[in-house]
Amino acid sequence: MATCPICRQNETDPKYKPFCSKRCADVDLQRWFTGGYAIPGGNDEPPAGDREED
Repeated sequence: MATCPICRQNETDPKYKPFCSKRCADVDLQRWFTGGYAIPGGNDEPPAGDREED
């Protein structure tokens, strides 16, 4: 059986799959809300030589 991706100690509970408990499910949700899971992106600004000057 798979282990919980948050605590990595307990087996998953079908009620909270893929987590072992409501606590671990809430920890995961909090990480989403606070930006804990973010994909690093590049700079949205064009390079200095490509910008239009006013």
